[in-house]
Amino acid sequence: DSSSRAGGSGVTSALNVPLNDRLAAVEPASPEGAELWHHYLVAWTRWNTVRTVAPSVSLVLFVLAMV
Repeated sequence: DSSSRAGGSGVTSALNVPLNDRLAAVEPASPEGAELWHHYLVAWTRWNTVRTVAPSVSLVLFVLAMV
């Protein structure tokens, strides 16, 4: 289902992976690292929630369509 792919894989490749890459490229103990880590926690958690909910909603809609 395309909504499941867009919600799962799309969010991962478009949002979570770039966040991971930015975090990996910064020195953790630097002020920039601390600021980026805070941003990372907020943004990554938000998009990870979307990545979890989207396929679940897709599954529910698929099951309802079968009924």
